[in-house]
Amino acid sequence: MAELFIPTLHTFAMNNIFTGSYGLLRFRIAPKVVMRTPKEVDFEQSAIFAEYWHGQLCYEKSQMEGEATFPMTEQGRADLIAWLTEKV
Repeated sequence: MAELFIPTLHTFAMNNIFTGSYGLLRFRIAPKVVMRTPKEVDFEQSAIFAEYWHGQLCYEKSQMEGEATFPMTEQGRADLIAWLTEKV
């Protein structure tokens, strides 16, 4: 199976939610962005919130099996990928 894809931190810094799948694993990742200035994201205070479930149904019709919050850093993104990969 191909590597699990998670977008770059820039995607989350722009307040974009990402949903994806990896086999039967489904997940939703939402940023919790804190702004340092009106135009600058405070990455140290921001976070990425992830939820996952297994099955064919969409997020709204599924029972979440777990959730976790990660710092909005490259290490946090790597930890998020590792955490989701364990759930397959």
